[in-house]
Amino acid sequence: MTILLTGSSRGIGAAVAQSLTAAGHVVIGHGTASGIPADFDEPGAARALWHEALDRADGEIDVLVNNAGVFEANPIDADDWTAGWERTMRINLTAAAELCRLAVLHWQARSATPGFRGGRIVNVASRAAYRGDSPAHWHYAASKAGMVAMTKTIARGYARDGILAFAVCPGFTMTGMADDYLASRGGDKLLADIPLGRVAQPEEVAEAVRFLALDAPPSMTGAVIDVNGASYVR
Repeated sequence: MTILLTGSSRGIGAAVAQSLTAAGHVVIGHGTASGIPADFDEPGAARALWHEALDRADGEIDVLVNNAGVFEANPIDADDWTAGWERTMRINLTAAAELCRLAVLHWQARSATPGFRGGRIVNVASRAAYRGDSPAHWHYAASKAGMVAMTKTIARGYARDGILAFAVCPGFTMTGMADDYLASRGGDKLLADIPLGRVAQPEEVAEAVRFLALDAPPSMTGAVIDVNGASYVR
């Protein structure tokens, strides 16, 4: 099985790459030394990434994992607030949407191929999609909520084609992005809001992604898996 994984250079993405590779699958990464470079803030970058990955995969990609994203503060009194909003949307949501679209079209084109068993999309969203985020992160929460809604729409629209879609919503995870934010928000006070008493490890999120990408039964399509230490329960 060949898997395209965005944002594979560190944190959750690196843990996902390791988990999927250990399971014996080919992972085409994005942003790593051996992966494909692509700046999702630039028009056409997602499409270029897809076609380069398709070339490396000899024309067949089986799973898409959208993990790339940014978490940047954007206070409402910032002079360039709209620019910050649009940058986060382009990277977190628009690029993921472009890749999902290309994946769906790819699998539809392959549907008549003997032995084709469908395709899977796993979108790494965030607890913020449901709970919201800080006043400086409207854009981040909105981008992740959009990703969840997109996932559900794909699941409903293409299940009959054998195309499955899932989302994972981590809470705070011990990555570079989360480290800085935890410190800026008071650390211990923020941790007190997590009943488990700690943030998630990247490997915990990666295990949820691995399950959805490889083993989740088809009837789970459209599911959203929370990995947040019970800091937000639905």
